[in-house]
Amino acid sequence: MKKVMFVCKRNSCRSQMAEGFARNLGQGKIEVTSSGLEASRVHPTAIQVMEEIGIDISDQTSNPLDEFKAEDYDAVISLCGCGVNLPQEWVAQEIFEDWELEDPDGKSKETFHRVRDEVKCRVQKLIEKVT
Repeated sequence: MKKVMFVCKRNSCRSQMAEGFARNLGQGKIEVTSSGLEASRVHPTAIQVMEEIGIDISDQTSNPLDEFKAEDYDAVISLCGCGVNLPQEWVAQEIFEDWELEDPDGKSKETFHRVRDEVKCRVQKLIEKVT
């Protein structure tokens, strides 16, 4: 089973939604973790917009990337354009993608919905690619 790491700057919105989608859509196909260049919290609005479509991410946690080892993952996905700031070993994994999605933090709920839907499409394609 392939292991996927979603990474973002603060691990609060985009990477948390990606983890939720990957756990839900990739159940039994991939293992998934998310982290941030720095840890923060799972954003309440991210929890809310995912709940609206039946995915509960309220028990997920925000963790710093340095708690994990790059060699444990087959695919590394940056959601915020932070790939340039990742240590080389993370960028050098079998699959590395930098999705550069807009940060919804501090923006309207509509922005959260749009980013959530973009994340879902990207995660679906990623699952197809790695399985």
